[in-house]
Amino acid sequence: MYTVSGKTKILGIIGNPVGHSLSPAIQNAAIVACELDYIYVPFAVAPGCLGTAVAGLRALGVCGFNVTIPHKTAIIDYLDELDESAADAGAVNTVLVQDGIMTGFNTDGYGLVSSLAEELSYVPGATGTIVIIGAGGAARGAVAALCAAGAARIIVVNRSFDNALRFAEEMTIKYPKTSISVSLQNQIGESDLGSDSLLVNTTSIGMNGESISFIDLAKWPKSAKIYDMVYSPLETSLLREALALGIPAVNGLGMLAAQGERAFNIWTGKTAPRGLMKRVLQSICCT
Repeated sequence: MYTVSGKTKILGIIGNPVGHSLSPAIQNAAIVACELDYIYVPFAVAPGCLGTAVAGLRALGVCGFNVTIPHKTAIIDYLDELDESAADAGAVNTVLVQDGIMTGFNTDGYGLVSSLAEELSYVPGATGTIVIIGAGGAARGAVAALCAAGAARIIVVNRSFDNALRFAEEMTIKYPKTSISVSLQNQIGESDLGSDSLLVNTTSIGMNGESISFIDLAKWPKSAKIYDMVYSPLETSLLREALALGIPAVNGLGMLAAQGERAFNIWTGKTAPRGLMKRVLQSICCT
């Protein structure tokens, strides 16, 4: 246990909903382990209240916070500066407040690439196709990081084709070396895939037990790999289908831990003990 005083520095997370977030557990565990006088708390912020909330956090002297659904892109209008990671992604999930200046970062992409390498031994390269489901804030962070890591070909699949097209065009300008295209749902065929194929679900589909009906993994090569950013439940319908077909697949716990470690370092200048955040997540989700 640690004691909160008038000197305690405040970190937090804003979103709607935010009650399910596991970020307070992992960040507070790192704070205790590093013996820092900080505390990390959740703030529920409705979409119409974002500007007021950001002004309030600035006025209260909060020194940093995470940003989750639905604010990852909208918050950009209320920040003073963007780090290269956020500018490239066009989305923010971490904000540093220093001397009254709010700077946005995107640690989601870092978390994804780190988790892919560690858990699936997947490193983006010149071969293979990456299929991204979604075109929101999480997808932006993912695509920016995968392009920067050397991805050769990315296909974006989204409910709104127009939104996906605008997203793909924007990312193509930033990353001209990567082929970024858009596909309608139910139109990803075997001809689109190669032996190094990767599927990344960046949406919330699966959180309530629903399946991604427009993806038929039976048509995917067994050498493909599946990454579902959803981590609650631990095993989504997508993961169950993949594992039943013998296709390697993991949930988003590793990404959540890795992006959390990077955010912790941005705020405090300290490095969280290696593996601590992931162990905390596993202990929560597996009980």
